[in-house]
Amino acid sequence: MHRIFAMLILALLTVSPVRGEAIDSLQVCLLQGDSCMQQFNTFEALKYYQRAYRIAELQDSVRFSMDDSDVLSKYVPEDKIPREVRLKLADCYYKRADYRQTAELLKNMPEDSLSHEAFRQLAFSYQKQGDNDSFMYWAEQLIYRYPMDGEVVAGLTLAFARASQPQRGIVCGMGYCQRDSTNIMVNRALADAWFMNRDFTAAANLYERLLQQGDSTFNTLYSAGMCYSQIDSLEQAYGYLHDAFLLSQMQHAGCAYRLGVVCVDTKRYTEGLACLSLAKRLMQPDSAIMKAITLSQGEGYYLIQRYDEAVAAWKEHLGYNPSSVATYYNIANAYAYLLKDPEQAKSYYQLFIEKSAEIEKPTPQLVEMVEDAKKKLKTK
Repeated sequence: MHRIFAMLILALLTVSPVRGEAIDSLQVCLLQGDSCMQQFNTFEALKYYQRAYRIAELQDSVRFSMDDSDVLSKYVPEDKIPREVRLKLADCYYKRADYRQTAELLKNMPEDSLSHEAFRQLAFSYQKQGDNDSFMYWAEQLIYRYPMDGEVVAGLTLAFARASQPQRGIVCGMGYCQRDSTNIMVNRALADAWFMNRDFTAAANLYERLLQQGDSTFNTLYSAGMCYSQIDSLEQAYGYLHDAFLLSQMQHAGCAYRLGVVCVDTKRYTEGLACLSLAKRLMQPDSAIMKAITLSQGEGYYLIQRYDEAVAAWKEHLGYNPSSVATYYNIANAYAYLLKDPEQAKSYYQLFIEKSAEIEKPTPQLVEMVEDAKKKLKTK
């Protein structure tokens, strides 16, 4: 009976677990997958690697069935998938941005069997999923083995800062910089960690180093300006914030605001007031979105009988959409019948009639609403 069972499983190994097509061996599947990967065809490669993984699972079942007739009842599942199969499949998932599957394949492997690339894929898979704690754990494991991986050092330095542990980020970044002080990614991350630790002088020095290295990006200029504004070096702050603002094509609201404040503090009043005025306009929310939001808020409050809040939302809606004649009518009715405020009702009925008169081709419904408003004004 035992031999029959083993032969049955072996027979199954000659059939593809995916489509039932004949295959030669696990190694053939891996080679076919590798060929697809060389052509950047991860779609087809994934099928071959998944097939190889399933063959490995079946082979493992056969091996245990042949060891002991009762072994299946005693067997505790253990990972017997060959390292090569697991790493290739994980690599394919990672290149397809399936980070959950990548992490699942790699996290339970013995750490000594993970290649440098597999370690990176595991750590960055968690980062890309927004799991900062898991990213920090695996990044630390990687750096312990590969301390000069600057990209991971930079990522871990920022991860510590985001986790409200900027001091640990500083230690991480400084450890790398003792051997290489020219890595722009690490210097950026370390400068940001110093900034989050509120050591603005140290941060400013690093931003200066980055600028000397040619890293004149918006973030570097803006952050340098912010640092100097915090330590009252206002002329330097003005220079960097001004350059950053121009680099943003005068579209960054926060930079406009900070530059405006520094301009006023340095007696550049005309420029400062212009920047503050622009910052105010930039910070205003999108009027089209606010039209929809405030209108829906008014309807929602009305339906749950919170009429004061409904009227407030409708009034706010008129600030974004003053030509909404129906909103004037709704407010007037709310004041007339629900809030019992005849003076406000009269005012909004009158506004409704005036706004309606501006419409060249009123609909029959609008004409009827205007007649109704006029009658109510006479009655009141």
